[in-house]
Amino acid sequence: MDKYLLLDFWAPWCSPCKLMNPIIDEIEKEYDLKVQRINVDEDSAMVQQYNITSVPTYILLKDDGEIVNFVVGAKAKVGFVKQLGLDNL
Repeated sequence: MDKYLLLDFWAPWCSPCKLMNPIIDEIEKEYDLKVQRINVDEDSAMVQQYNITSVPTYILLKDDGEIVNFVVGAKAKVGFVKQLGLDNL
C-alpha cells in the first residue's frame, strides 16, 4: 500500500490557512497521512520547488515523490477530501 505525504504551504498572516488547520489535523488522523507544514515566509526553497504562488496550497505526494493532486485555497472538509482524491485512496 502506498504511503502519502500532504505538503501544507501556509503563512502565519493567512486567515484561510488558520481556518484549515483543524481540517488538516482531522484528515491527517482519518487518512493516516503524514503532514508536512511549510511556512512560505521561512522556506523559499520549497516554495520555489513546487512553484507556490498562493496560500494555503496543499500538495498530496506518494512516498516516491510523485504528485497525486493539489488544492489551492480554503475548502470545506468534504470538498477538500474529494478534490485531493483522498476518498479514492
